[in-house]
Amino acid sequence: MQYVRFGSTDLQVSRIGFGAWAIGGEAEVGGIPIGWGPADDAVSVRALHKALDSGITFYDTADFYGLGHSEELIGKTFRSRPDVVIATKVGQRQGESNTIQIDYSLEYVRKACEQSLRRLRREAIDFYQLHVAKVANLQSGELEGLLQDLQKEGKIRWYGISLATFMPEPEAEFCLENRFGHGFQVVYNIFNQLITPYLAPMQKESYGVIARMPLQFGLLTGKFDVHASFPPSDHRSFRLTKSVLQEATKLLRPLQKMAQDYGMSLTELAFSFILSNPAISTVIPGIRTPEQAVRNAQIPPPLSATDREWLVKFWQEDCRYLFAAMKQAG
Repeated sequence: MQYVRFGSTDLQVSRIGFGAWAIGGEAEVGGIPIGWGPADDAVSVRALHKALDSGITFYDTADFYGLGHSEELIGKTFRSRPDVVIATKVGQRQGESNTIQIDYSLEYVRKACEQSLRRLRREAIDFYQLHVAKVANLQSGELEGLLQDLQKEGKIRWYGISLATFMPEPEAEFCLENRFGHGFQVVYNIFNQLITPYLAPMQKESYGVIARMPLQFGLLTGKFDVHASFPPSDHRSFRLTKSVLQEATKLLRPLQKMAQDYGMSLTELAFSFILSNPAISTVIPGIRTPEQAVRNAQIPPPLSATDREWLVKFWQEDCRYLFAAMKQAG
């Protein structure tokens, strides 16, 4: 494993982290599945331990994952491990009438922070993120003022924002222009390079950057064909539509050839592409099992500059129909 400083903070993070959405297990709000289907807590705990044994020290979760269950599992597993860096998020919650509610009121954020600390069994959250907040939530400066207060009180160490999947531009520009926070979480993978123009400015301004969805809901593993199906409790049941699967299947062919030329798996190719960007601090694949923890903890060989440039061009010229289908699916 390799480790880097997270932007200008004092956090040292593993280049490959642990995305803890899936271990939250089954959950739904308003009939919408917000998890990845069933999860066995005993297997999840073993996966967390195996990840740490494999050198993974960065764990990313949210209070919305499993409606707090992901945080609880991490808290029970790592309560006595100060060497583990934990990031969590705030802003999405189960509202009245069982609806998904976005809430950045100062009262709620403070309350949610206290609840996350209890579930995580920690005195301070290492990196606290606004969960896909919008410019309208940030403009007054009151929310950042609260985060700074929580920092002074020792409840959070550093803070930042997790940007939207398909429309990150307004918030990225606002945060860069106004020097908001200390880090970003972004969607960045071979099939979604929309954030690329902002990565170099983030690096220049010494922000830490977390890359999520490195495998685009598993599409870049090559495991799914046009006949793939998912249980209703798995959010991929509505995200990976037939049109998405059809486009992805066609686009995987040249990627499989490139991976074979390097002696890599498709997953390793996907990680290598992301980690080859110097702006990226850590990449957080979703991990559910001990086997995945061991497999994902391996730093892949670097890509040549020529192949990396080809993958950028591939996104610009060949992925537009897939991207449109993914965006339409949500």
